[in-house]
Amino acid sequence: MDMADVGGATTTAPEMIRTDRLVLRTYRPGDHRDLLTFYGRSDVCRYLLNDPWDLAEAREAVQSRICRRDLAAGAVALVVESDGMVVGSVSAWLVEESGCTAETAHTAEVGWAFSPDFGGRGFATEAVTALIDLVFATPRLRRVVAQMDARNESSARLARRIGMRREAHFRQNAWIKNEWTDTVVFSMLRSEWPSVA
Repeated sequence: MDMADVGGATTTAPEMIRTDRLVLRTYRPGDHRDLLTFYGRSDVCRYLLNDPWDLAEAREAVQSRICRRDLAAGAVALVVESDGMVVGSVSAWLVEESGCTAETAHTAEVGWAFSPDFGGRGFATEAVTALIDLVFATPRLRRVVAQMDARNESSARLARRIGMRREAHFRQNAWIKNEWTDTVVFSMLRSEWPSVA
């Protein structure tokens, strides 16, 4: 992975991160069209907090994500491309823990969404691995978590595939889309991540 612009003390996302097969880049105007092709699908949004986007919601989401370029300032959001095609999106944000503020947080939460049209090729694994490399480029961060609907088996498999451990299962703790849902939490410590261990 080429992250030459990402030093050990910063988490400002470079304009582009290259992996073996992917480009992770910051959001830009016009991305709403490509993202709508999967965020507009009910099967993709089934276990997400949001319903499928319409065109206006896609524009609004992209506009809010354009400024998410610095994890130290709160969040980073990236579009994932393969051969110039948008295949997904990944993001990370600081989590305020007990006794900590956003400025002193030691934990980041990560999230992702990918187009089923590009499934089965390992793109999600490759992209989320690059995202966690970027997160752990912040020396103070010692822990990464991912929370998801307990029924979202594909996201749970991805979390396990990259080495995260399931640490909690909260039963009917969230009222989402007119039903009580379970939440599972996966985590990883800095000391467990191969590139920094």
